[in-house]
Amino acid sequence: MFPTIREVLALEPVRSGAPRVVAGEAALDRRVRWVHVAEVPDIATLLGGGELVLTTGIGLPADNAGLRAFIADLAAVGVAGLVVELGRRYFGGVPRAMAAAAARHGLPLVELRRATPFVRVTEAVHALIVDAQLAELRATEEIHQRFTELSMEGAGPEEVVRQAAELSGCAVVLENLSRQVLAYDPAGGSATLLLDGWEQLSRGILPAGRTAYDVDSGWLVTMVGARGQDWGRLLVRWLGGSAASPGDRPDTPPTRLTILVERAASSLALGRLIRRDAEGLERQVHRTLLAALLDHARPVDEVALRARALGVPLEGRHLVGVVVRYRADDPDQAMSDEGGHVPGGGPRAGSVRLRELAEAVGHAVHEAQLTALTSALDDQAVGVLLALPDHSGEERALTAFVAELRRARPELFPGRVNAPSNGGRSTGRPDPAGTTVIGAGSGVGSLREARRSLVEARQVAEAARRDRRDLPIYRLPHVGLAGLLHLLRDEPSLQTFVERELGALLSYDAQHPREQLLGTLRAYLEQGRNKSAGAVAAHLSRPAFYERLARIGRILDVDLDSVDACLGLHVALLALDAIRRPVAASVTRAGSEPAR
Repeated sequence: MFPTIREVLALEPVRSGAPRVVAGEAALDRRVRWVHVAEVPDIATLLGGGELVLTTGIGLPADNAGLRAFIADLAAVGVAGLVVELGRRYFGGVPRAMAAAAARHGLPLVELRRATPFVRVTEAVHALIVDAQLAELRATEEIHQRFTELSMEGAGPEEVVRQAAELSGCAVVLENLSRQVLAYDPAGGSATLLLDGWEQLSRGILPAGRTAYDVDSGWLVTMVGARGQDWGRLLVRWLGGSAASPGDRPDTPPTRLTILVERAASSLALGRLIRRDAEGLERQVHRTLLAALLDHARPVDEVALRARALGVPLEGRHLVGVVVRYRADDPDQAMSDEGGHVPGGGPRAGSVRLRELAEAVGHAVHEAQLTALTSALDDQAVGVLLALPDHSGEERALTAFVAELRRARPELFPGRVNAPSNGGRSTGRPDPAGTTVIGAGSGVGSLREARRSLVEARQVAEAARRDRRDLPIYRLPHVGLAGLLHLLRDEPSLQTFVERELGALLSYDAQHPREQLLGTLRAYLEQGRNKSAGAVAAHLSRPAFYERLARIGRILDVDLDSVDACLGLHVALLALDAIRRPVAASVTRAGSEPAR
């Protein structure tokens, strides 16, 4: 930063001249970008603004009108101040007309009451100015280096905005073209004050030019975009101050701040191009907020504030968690159930289909005219947090959402018949790779309870995956015993029950992999303890099936003709499925490319 007049007056060569401020004391914090010695009355035409003018007055006009004109000319070109050495032209003090004119124009006027070598003053001040210029260059270089590193690292918008706020010391906001906040940093100030009524405030900030300062609002604004396509604005709050660089004016931000906001905008635009095949920034913010609710990663008040700035008010609303997921974990697994194959399947196919599902869900929310946060929750599911005016509209909103999703993407739902790929007849089979299940949690009345609704929706959707009913949406009562066991799958008591009921049989199968008696027991129980039907389901002859049942009875030490014993075994089998399924899914996804 360039020295102020106040700092110049504190320099030893100036203090030795016994300086006294005659006028313009309120403007002593003006920055001095240069010192100029002048003894002619028309010096103003040679100045560019920001100079501290030194004179003995020997060449100044003798009449009051001339002195007033001289002061007016200096003020008009924006000089920082005027210093007059007494003893050559003026003895007791500067003329009253000069002092009055300086006071009227707000121009600092200082008299030196002792003889002062001007060369010592210029040397001292210019040393400070050169140091300030070097500091400015170093600061500019740091700005370029910092944002270049962020661009190379692929930093997200939140990190770019945070760095911009740190380097500038000012509040920074990134918004889209709809005036919705994508990222912000209050720079130590109040986020509530910064974002409250943001859209209305932002629409009133209309600077002229791609990068410009809006004096009325105090915001420095630059457009964000590339290739001729702008998608947002970056705003830095600068509430005024003294100029800091050559050519700067006190009523405009320093050049360094303009450089900073433009470099930050370039980093944001480059990051957008790098992620052009991924989610939009709005969807990324939705994901961040949903993850924060599920993982307790941020205070609820902050989530509410950011959501409101994004155009999704959550406070005072009836909140309902919804999860939409594919029944199968990946396309290859889904089609293997039907003996088919998905061309180009694998991790990439899974990533693409999840992104398509997320887009379809977001579109359905928009078409149903609902307010919600929507985003992929993991590699398999898309989450929605509906924000409804009151609880009375819950069922209506869910029905409208599902209807829009089915209308736009009917292939996502059970019962879709495979379309012929070669112009022939349809196979008549549902396409398991294209079917989804939708789970909804219980509605809650506050954002602090939203996590419970989202978690319940996710658990219901997971539990309903094996349910082959074509229900529009599953709620907790729909998932029955299997759903209950799924919700309890992490409970040690349930896992202990499974081991107690089936542990011996599981150990036996591990030692005799060709027999797999667990499958025999499953067929028997799923056929209602009908041995003939069980043999058919197990693809075994009846004698072989009976012999296996007898062996199972001996291994488990149970009577398979007992209703109570079979009930316990059946519950244990369902619980085993609930416990095993997440493990299997995670193993399947371990080598997969994460969904983007």
